[in-house]
Amino acid sequence: MGDVAKDLTAGTVGGAAQLIVGHPFDTIKVKLQSQPTPLPGQFPRYSGAIDAVKQTVAAEGPRGLYKGMGAPLATVAAFNAALFTVRGQMEALLMSHPGATLTINQQVVCGAGAGVAVSFLACPTELIKCRQVLRSEGGVKGLFKGLVPTMAREVPGNAAMFGVYEALKRLLAGGTDTSGLGRGSLMLSGGLAGAAFWLAVYPTDVVKSVIQVDDYKNPKFSGSIDAFRRISASEGIKGLYKGFGPAMARSVPANAACFLAYEMTRSALG
Repeated sequence: MGDVAKDLTAGTVGGAAQLIVGHPFDTIKVKLQSQPTPLPGQFPRYSGAIDAVKQTVAAEGPRGLYKGMGAPLATVAAFNAALFTVRGQMEALLMSHPGATLTINQQVVCGAGAGVAVSFLACPTELIKCRQVLRSEGGVKGLFKGLVPTMAREVPGNAAMFGVYEALKRLLAGGTDTSGLGRGSLMLSGGLAGAAFWLAVYPTDVVKSVIQVDDYKNPKFSGSIDAFRRISASEGIKGLYKGFGPAMARSVPANAACFLAYEMTRSALG
């Protein structure tokens, strides 16, 4: 089996593990991000992540936490396969000779390149999740509403994630040979790498969510910059970090599961 096929397979398995562990957290994150700003004297629909969980379970049962999983479940193979495969091909491109060890800066570049590729998959998938249903919104073009903030999230986010992941693995291994790391070390590295992703780009994700749930015919925001400015003006810095708690709570275990599953599958494939 070639390297591309191995990365495709391992990326698919890693993505499935990430989705199963992380989807309930992601559902709550989207609910908190996309809730309307309360009028003066009124309370927000959800007071926080715990309240959002309680209201969702009370209204829809535990299944409500997995609502909207159809779209990401259908595309998780393509998304994670693309992420790890493009990253693998970027690694091969940057190697001075086959088997050479890349620097951390080169791993950052590989992550950024992978981020560009997956943006075109993440944007339509997350648009469907944010709205639950996709109606007549400009045809194919409507599927890519929010592509700019999605790319602004995926490129630096994946650059940070893969850079931190490789740096932590080398730190824990005491050198560039990380082949002997155990499951715990891989999970720790993957979990903290996922946290680095959101620390780097969370406000961009908030902008992406409000752009994607904005009305197509009568938009509230003229674009990403306008959304950023208006959120900052009306809600302050807190408005750009709505749902940050559940996003971080999701990111650590979900990415720990993803990287562990990827590494174990990749190793088993030789």
